[in-house]
Amino acid sequence: MHNFASILDYHLAQRPDAVVVAQGDQTLTVRQLHERVNRLAAALTELGVRRGDVVALLLYNRPEFLELVYAASRVGAVLLPLNYRLSEQEWQYILGHAQARAVVTEPEFAPALERGAGCLTDLEHRILVGGPASGPWLGYEDLLAAHQGAHVDPVDAGADDLHRLMYTSGTTSRPKGVRITYGNLEAKNLAHIVHFGLTAADTTLVCGPLYHVGGLDMPGLATLYAGGGVVLQRRFDPVGTLHAIQRHRVTNLWLAPAMVNAVLEVPDRDTYDTTSVRFVLGGGEKTPEPVLRRVMTAFPNAWFADAYGLTETVSGDTFLDREHALSKLGSVGRPVPHTRVRIVDDEGKEVPAGELGEITLRGPKVFAGYWRDEKATAAALRNGWFHTGDIGHLDEDGFLYIDDRKKDMIVSGGENIATPEVERVLYEHPAVLEAAVVGLPHPRWGEVPRAFVVLRPDTSAGAGDLREFCRARLARFKVPARFDFVGELPRTPSGKVLKRTLRDLPAEG
Repeated sequence: MHNFASILDYHLAQRPDAVVVAQGDQTLTVRQLHERVNRLAAALTELGVRRGDVVALLLYNRPEFLELVYAASRVGAVLLPLNYRLSEQEWQYILGHAQARAVVTEPEFAPALERGAGCLTDLEHRILVGGPASGPWLGYEDLLAAHQGAHVDPVDAGADDLHRLMYTSGTTSRPKGVRITYGNLEAKNLAHIVHFGLTAADTTLVCGPLYHVGGLDMPGLATLYAGGGVVLQRRFDPVGTLHAIQRHRVTNLWLAPAMVNAVLEVPDRDTYDTTSVRFVLGGGEKTPEPVLRRVMTAFPNAWFADAYGLTETVSGDTFLDREHALSKLGSVGRPVPHTRVRIVDDEGKEVPAGELGEITLRGPKVFAGYWRDEKATAAALRNGWFHTGDIGHLDEDGFLYIDDRKKDMIVSGGENIATPEVERVLYEHPAVLEAAVVGLPHPRWGEVPRAFVVLRPDTSAGAGDLREFCRARLARFKVPARFDFVGELPRTPSGKVLKRTLRDLPAEG
């Protein structure tokens, strides 16, 4: 039995009155969470949701998100968290590609989902959280109220059964669905429990979005697995983060680089008690020594565990430990239990310590492949190793260093942006002949998209025109912050765009 939902039954017998979920003044004990999860599982069963059916979530951080994680697992359904920052067209594509049978959302997103529902032939059920439901929408609390006292046994899920689909911006023009199994999740939870010594005494603050592995899995679900609790922040707010740490005696949290900077810049940060925090998880980028020292001052009893991980590995493959936080500055640490890291050349051969190459990973955390995409799966999973596309090196002690991000990938505020995805939209504009998108350094977000555009002869379009065109088709954070109009794009003799040349061009004015 690898079903994640069964751990809730275990903790019900051990500590039924322990508070495990909190948001503001709202709390749920193990007993209360177990009751609501079973009622929801019974409601899903009555709606005809069965093993293998995809249930999508388009929600901000809230207790219902976690209730759905458990309830979907109890009935064997596949969870599909949707990024609430995406555009309406992107949601529609993912729901259609995933063949989602049900979607759960809140009033802010319901109109957009309703407009696209007619094109989604597999979508049968729409459930609304936090507002009155009418028409085709079912009320979340109404469904729970109709199943008072229900109990649904968790299905007997195997390690290879699908637990979750998470769509990520890869290096293609469309998001790819990452197939995360129960075995992947279990291996990740146990690895993080061992590495960080998680127990029922731990409390994780989830201030990153739950649709992201950083929010849900760093360490998130591992803390719940160990019997600890989580505190949810609806959306990230640096002052609210410090307030929650003080109020709930938080012991750990994950912060993307932009979030770290925001917390450090809170004017009265020193007035908050953060002594309960014993570790802060980083986002996998090189943390400059001045920033690291400021983090250690802001959280005096914690160490900053710089990390490396991917959606395809349920996050957190390597962490920098406390002992080497300064002596191995710039490293993202060594692998967690049962995970192997190898650096290889273009022929797939392992290279010596210190030499650059592609980072490859192996172990039970590595995903099962991409949903309905055999070509991408075959390219990523070769000879038992996951080829990440990231460039790095190992030192003589086995510590990993990241030397370059994925080819053509922009990392903006912790979000991955695949440049071909933005380019695809630009090419849809009637005035655009050619387009190439690269990352532009940004003091707050790390990087933002920068577009180089060649216009068609006898046409005209300004930066404002293209920006509005993109905003209607892409999430706001994917819209280029700068447009440069050029006569031609630099290319190799084979016709490939020289993006390194574009990245090196100054962005003045």
